[in-house]
Amino acid sequence: MSQYGTLQDRVKCKQLLNKVMAPEQTIEFFKNGMNLGWSGFTPAGYPKVVPIALADHVEKNNLQGKLRFNLFIGASVGAETEDRWATLDMIDRRWPYQTGKNIAAGINAGRIRMGDKHLSLFAQDLGYGFYTKDSESGKLDLAIIEVSAIKEDGSLVPTSSCGVIPEILMICDKIIVEVNTGQPSFEGIHDLLTPLTPPNRQILGITHAGERIGSTSIPCDPSKIVAVVESKLRDQGRAFAEQDDTSEAIANHIIDFFTHEVKAGRLPKNLLPIQSGVGSIANAVIGGLAKGPFSNLTVYTEVLQDTMLDLFDSGKLDAASSCSLSLSATPGFPRFFENMDKYFDKITLRPLSISNAPEPIRRLGCIAMNTPVEIDIYAHANSTLVGGTRMINGLGGSGDFLRNGFLKMMHTPSSRPSKTDPNGISCVVPHCSHIDHTEHDLDCVITEQGLADLRGMAPKERARRIIEKCAHPDYKPQLTEYLNIAEKECLAKKVGHEPQLWDRAFKMHLNLEKNGTMKLKNWDVKIDLCE
Repeated sequence: MSQYGTLQDRVKCKQLLNKVMAPEQTIEFFKNGMNLGWSGFTPAGYPKVVPIALADHVEKNNLQGKLRFNLFIGASVGAETEDRWATLDMIDRRWPYQTGKNIAAGINAGRIRMGDKHLSLFAQDLGYGFYTKDSESGKLDLAIIEVSAIKEDGSLVPTSSCGVIPEILMICDKIIVEVNTGQPSFEGIHDLLTPLTPPNRQILGITHAGERIGSTSIPCDPSKIVAVVESKLRDQGRAFAEQDDTSEAIANHIIDFFTHEVKAGRLPKNLLPIQSGVGSIANAVIGGLAKGPFSNLTVYTEVLQDTMLDLFDSGKLDAASSCSLSLSATPGFPRFFENMDKYFDKITLRPLSISNAPEPIRRLGCIAMNTPVEIDIYAHANSTLVGGTRMINGLGGSGDFLRNGFLKMMHTPSSRPSKTDPNGISCVVPHCSHIDHTEHDLDCVITEQGLADLRGMAPKERARRIIEKCAHPDYKPQLTEYLNIAEKECLAKKVGHEPQLWDRAFKMHLNLEKNGTMKLKNWDVKIDLCE
């Protein structure tokens, strides 16, 4: 028996106790080529014991490459599930976002077909049946959903994330439910709504971060549930990303900017709802807010990390809305469970189709802050593909917030190390090798060097501001020289609104590939561009 109760306690729809199985007994439901829907959003709220049992079955019986599936999940999930599936060649297609060394390797080697998508669009398009339109049934074949409880009417109470559970239930008639008794129940923390399809799609009338418009469970027809499996495994959340001098400097620039905006009357004293991505910079920004001059803060985001607990503990955060409680396995989740009375009523977990919907983001006036791979001098941003070709994780929800927020900000180190040069990669380049977010979506660019406020600026003004405020000192002269050359040549041809020279725009990237650094000898055009 778990210290948090029994399976019988959590399954209140008693007819479903007749469908209780061991994880290994569910293997019969899985057939090669199936479209599978999973709960989960980041390493939180994802099914564990069933995917692990299936992976064990494939490994034990040498079925690698013979049982392959198409996975549709709200975002990434734990490495012990999808990343292990990737090592066993169990994934054919994966939508729309992933995290893991082996699954990324499979994608970049061409073994796994990945589709990248704005997360809010993925959720709605999944519900519309766009991803299953070519299957025989037009639906998902099987779903695996982790829950805290099944209520008397069969409705499902999720655990630490909501993901795309409503959309999965819309288009799937066979569901395996993992009931997690290895952690306290999350019942009461969710605000759940199943969006209808146009022209009947509902208004999302959220007017402040803590407002609720739905219910605490998701309707589910008990007849669709083919198995109930008990799990006692906890989320293997991502490790806490430590702050460093670079991330702390970026955070300080942002806090100074907020202070200036409040004084100018463009932001209220308690700011506006914060959206923050993941990683060391995001942690540093939230940590800076915990120590900063602002109080009565709110958060409307897609992922709550460990530092959000710090912000609650500081007494400066009143309410936080998210799709996922993406805490570290330690100390994050133990800290949360030990202090649930303190945090529970201040946190609202919503489905992806609500947490990332443009409507509430625009209405609330969210301050969007995310980290790219690189930014170019005109403020286009690359969030996904190193060198324009190597997938890291995926677009995620950054575009949902950057397109619709009140202030749209991207923060990055000014440079990163290459194998041979500690500043061999400039994160400010003439032109991004891949563009996920256009110049139209960004208001501010921040590095440890400074903050470039680009609001109201024309392209050439933006370029000089970004180079001046954000580029690493090793690259400022080089980038300025490129801009001067491009401006002169393009204006002479009367094509100079946003000057670019396509025979040289990617010379820094090419030089990195050949010589291990983006530092150039010159901008001359020769047969060998990297000479």
